[in-house]
Amino acid sequence: MVEITKLKLDKTDKKILTELDKNCRIPTTKLAKLVNKSRQTVEYRISQLIEKGIILSFNTSFNPHKMGYKIYKIYLKLRNIPEEKTKLFKYLKSSGIVYWMGECSGSWDLIFGVFAKDDYKFFELKNELISKFNKIIVKEEGQILLDVKQFPKMYFTNEIIKPVMFAGKVENNELEELDYSILGEIVNNARIHINELAKKVNSTPIICKNRLKNLEQKGIIIQYRISIDLNKLGLDLYKAIITLDSYTKEDEIKLQEYLSRIPNIHYFIRNLFQIEPELVVSSYQEYYELIENFKKEFPYVIRTVDSVLMITDEWTPGFKNLIKKEKN
Repeated sequence: MVEITKLKLDKTDKKILTELDKNCRIPTTKLAKLVNKSRQTVEYRISQLIEKGIILSFNTSFNPHKMGYKIYKIYLKLRNIPEEKTKLFKYLKSSGIVYWMGECSGSWDLIFGVFAKDDYKFFELKNELISKFNKIIVKEEGQILLDVKQFPKMYFTNEIIKPVMFAGKVENNELEELDYSILGEIVNNARIHINELAKKVNSTPIICKNRLKNLEQKGIIIQYRISIDLNKLGLDLYKAIITLDSYTKEDEIKLQEYLSRIPNIHYFIRNLFQIEPELVVSSYQEYYELIENFKKEFPYVIRTVDSVLMITDEWTPGFKNLIKKEKN
């Protein structure tokens, strides 16, 4: 279990954070029962976690693969030219195609995922990006994302919890304008009250509640989570980019079961040619030991491991821009 060394959190805070990460739309009264505290105490604790900058935002995790899009990954090694980096980051954040991006230290300097309808569209997007920023791009690589296991923040309580899956098979679910409006409001404000949401989208609470339920059933909305500042808690996020040698179905099951039992696991990402477990740890030494144990457990499965320390972990405005395009 990860020891938290900077801002101190007690068991109640850790439990609150874990439950909010499972479902941050949970009613405060229900959350209070789960942590065995009064509603007023839980509300105060949440407000303090926000005020201290530990909780950064309440986010709705959505699955582009259920909206007719695929997620592709781009890895970049960059020259250290600050003004050009700023231009690149600004371009990506305003492009309307970026699902997630993270600045990192190690084998790569920037990793991000983009929406695209098909491989040809991704090819065009990649070429446009490389041409536009060839001054600072030293090396690039692309991957097709297959699927992701999204784990709750188990490192707070050491409780092993089943992950949520997203990406996977692409489906074209038909959405109406109201659906897009609801998603646009809730994607970065997942704890918004249903009455307030209804006002913002010019609808009624009952209709909004039914629309949310429908989006969940279709797998478009997969979870309501929290984003936290790991630095304030003395924690780091490492991504291990692993190339596989042998990977039978039996190997796959054993490997995923092994990783699922590690409380530090944050995400388990499968690309077309690689896997990427992400681990939250209190030090590089802890990360190193976890990876070494992993390699010992699967010596004939793992060929190489490249590690990156994630400096930022950012959900960009890409989805809101996507909604605007879809509505138009």
